[in-house]
Amino acid sequence: MAADLDRIKEPVGNELREFEKRFKNSMKSSVPLLDKITYYIVQKKGKQVRPILVFLCSKLCGTISDSTYVAASLIELLHTATLVHDDVVDESYERRGFFSVNALWKNKIAVLVGDFLLSKGMNIALETGNYDHLHIVSKAINQMAEGELLQIEKARRLDIDEKVYFEIIRQKTATLIAAACASGASSATPDKETVRRMWEFGEKIGIAFQIKDDLFDYGDDFIGKPRGIDIKEKKMTLPLIYSLNKAARQDKNRIINYIKNESQNEEKVAEVIRFVKASGGIEYAHEAMMRYRDESLAILATFPAGQTREALASLVHFFTDRKN
Repeated sequence: MAADLDRIKEPVGNELREFEKRFKNSMKSSVPLLDKITYYIVQKKGKQVRPILVFLCSKLCGTISDSTYVAASLIELLHTATLVHDDVVDESYERRGFFSVNALWKNKIAVLVGDFLLSKGMNIALETGNYDHLHIVSKAINQMAEGELLQIEKARRLDIDEKVYFEIIRQKTATLIAAACASGASSATPDKETVRRMWEFGEKIGIAFQIKDDLFDYGDDFIGKPRGIDIKEKKMTLPLIYSLNKAARQDKNRIINYIKNESQNEEKVAEVIRFVKASGGIEYAHEAMMRYRDESLAILATFPAGQTREALASLVHFFTDRKN
């Protein structure tokens, strides 16, 4: 997998190495505790697919510039802030196999660190006059918060249908990937239509990315989280929604009761997984994922052919073929 990503980011490899230096500097603070925590966060960085998207989309739409580095920093700071805040909201004490910030420094500090990272990104954009990036990212922040709250509201009643599900994942997950693509394009061209198409491209691959995440909950491979975690957290994902819609009333009521009242019972969770698999929920969700993947590739095909477009197409496939 690492080899795949290494190959994908080759067209912007030099820029990404320069970005890493700039990003580390952007995280520095005069407060020793904050400096210690941000250093810890930087050392535990993930695959950095969003900065890769920013630089590839910028190169596809024009020329990489200082504005592109600002866009990548803003997106990565926002992404990191949301991860820190999400761990507090989800009461999660592990992130990528390491202790989360709230596990080590408690919730109050974690929330403040997330706020610091978010404001840091905004300041970088303001200080460099990149107001278009601010507009794109502000839209993303607004939609991400709405998506999270919509999911919490619906989870209480377990009344999520497909339309609501797609709206939640579009806002919660896809909008940040869309912002990465759009801000990359915005750093290279003033053409609003090009930026809009790049947003749409990112939104579609973001939806495909989240459906893939949903499918992991029913998979047999070790992916760094136990199976059935979404069920235990009472999250209504596409395989489950489809299966419940197909089920007879008695089966539907039984499964919903398990999720509502017995989501911590391993045997009941295993029964829900078996129910979804037997109902064709996995195949249905996989088909939906592939549909969004193909729609994103169709948008990408309207851009100039070349190494950069090929790398972006490979990244789309990476999102849907990944094992974790």
